[in-house]
Amino acid sequence: MQALLAAFGISGSLLLAQAVNFGILMVALTYLLYKPVMKTLDARQKKVAQGVIDAERAAEKLATADVEAATLVTKAEGEADGIVAGARETATAERVRILKEAEARAASVAVDAEARAKETAAKSLRESEKEVARLAILAAEKVLMKEHSKHA
Repeated sequence: MQALLAAFGISGSLLLAQAVNFGILMVALTYLLYKPVMKTLDARQKKVAQGVIDAERAAEKLATADVEAATLVTKAEGEADGIVAGARETATAERVRILKEAEARAASVAVDAEARAKETAAKSLRESEKEVARLAILAAEKVLMKEHSKHA
């Protein structure tokens, strides 16, 4: 085996030293870069998931607002049946106002929830990118410092 390695110009001690250095580098990168980055990404993923949950809650509130609006309309129609023609016109105008208000409120809730979800996703992405870049630079600095101290 030694003759085969010598024939190809491979030094066993140099190969062993390189393997040890590679192992040290892998351990250092795992603890200093990979695990913190994964922890940060998990936190960002949880924030995004919370944003989705918040959006679903907003959609449920929107559905509830529609049910409430329908209930108010039904009540207004029931009262309008017992009132004279002039009162019916007033009830119709009130019904239209309530529907527009409910629609405006529902649209506002939906737009707000969507904006918050997009903002949260964008913020998480920006923070993740910054964190990954910062960690990559730190890891590169450590590797360069190690290489420099090895050559010095």
